[in-house]
Amino acid sequence: MEIKIFGAGKEVTGSCFALETKESKILIDCGMFQGGKEMVRMNYEDFGFSPNQYSALILTHAHLDHCGRIPKLVKFGFNGKIYATDATRELAYVIMMDAAKIAAEDTEHENKRRAREGLPPRKPIYNQIDVKNTMKLFSVINYDEDFKVGKDIIARFYDAGHILGAASVLFKIKEGKKTNLVAFSGDLGQQNAVLVKNTEPITKADYVFMESTYGDRLHPPINERKKELIRIINESYGKGGKLMIPSFAVERAQEILYYIGEFMRQGLIPKMKVYLDSPMAIRATEVFKKYTKYYNAEVKQAIKTRKDIFSFPELIPTLTVEESKVINEITEPCIIIAGNGMCSAGRIKHHLRNGIYNSKNTILFIGYQVTGTLGYWIKKGEKRIRLLGHEVDVKAKIESIDGFSAHADYKELLQWAKNFSPKPKKIYLVHGDEDQIIPFSKRLKENNLASYSPSLRETIKT
Repeated sequence: MEIKIFGAGKEVTGSCFALETKESKILIDCGMFQGGKEMVRMNYEDFGFSPNQYSALILTHAHLDHCGRIPKLVKFGFNGKIYATDATRELAYVIMMDAAKIAAEDTEHENKRRAREGLPPRKPIYNQIDVKNTMKLFSVINYDEDFKVGKDIIARFYDAGHILGAASVLFKIKEGKKTNLVAFSGDLGQQNAVLVKNTEPITKADYVFMESTYGDRLHPPINERKKELIRIINESYGKGGKLMIPSFAVERAQEILYYIGEFMRQGLIPKMKVYLDSPMAIRATEVFKKYTKYYNAEVKQAIKTRKDIFSFPELIPTLTVEESKVINEITEPCIIIAGNGMCSAGRIKHHLRNGIYNSKNTILFIGYQVTGTLGYWIKKGEKRIRLLGHEVDVKAKIESIDGFSAHADYKELLQWAKNFSPKPKKIYLVHGDEDQIIPFSKRLKENNLASYSPSLRETIKT
């Protein structure tokens, strides 16, 4: 058995792994690389393998860094089954269609530059037809049910608690007289998450491939996060400015909508216009309304008294570009939730261009910022940035609530690893930067758990 690392090796994006036996070849995730120009360029390079060699792909969840290159995989010859939960399938469609749209827009802009420099034009990484072809390959799988993905591989999904429909996966691999259990954590969620249930443990595995995004960080308690959000909203309103929230369209946007609605109903924040300025988040929210079976007990109780937990009178969804532009003319205090979460694309860039120079305004980061992204530099404290072709002074107040991350912190990661009995032979740490992997590896060692951090394109043989 071999496991090859084609993404998320000592980095947090581009998740892609190949599991190969004498009888079977399958993939786990095929996500987009995100970050600076060097990282983004990797999306245009070859995969490091021939897509048509693989008969199946396991998709753990619908975030772009896990599903974003699947249509490219199909475009270049993959024709196997794609296994995912029902919610993951629908959310992946929303995300991949949006990625195709952005790819077309970015390529048009890039080709104007290339034409000026006498360079040949570039084609988009994939288009919306490729996405539709990809959707034909999906096969929906429930949690806690065995399903066959290869001649000698049986898999099972466990609720990862990360976002709606997210899964960890356990593979039972039989080679001759030998049977190995191999677990992939996918991305693991926080305990007591805003919307979804807690992470479901896996208790037996010989080898574990585990995310380590927050291997050296602790999240504040949920009540502290709520207090911080209330404080920031009230202070922004008091200054008479706009509160701009760069948000991931899946899970984070819905969590913030849920909280803002609750706060307004309870009188904890003033009533003001709230713009959900992200077509992708609007479409994703419709998926969230459909799959209430994945919610935790508190949210299910809220649904009993209020059927639509993501809506309130002050909410204004803006689907069209024209509706989005109107927000720039607003002079009264308001909240703008716009994609994307790292400010590397989407409508948030235009809102920042029109408001980041105003000290009345506030920018609130509520998610992980990959090194090299615009969001990373703003959050880090840069006073002057390049935005949509212009140099802009950063005068808006910069706030951050890291606790809203959908990822488990190091204590929660450690607890997930300690659930295995007996201890795994080895835990392979992936989906993490080295400054998070190294301290987490030490914590595992303190608990007598052996670990190793593979690099990109490395092959693990067992």
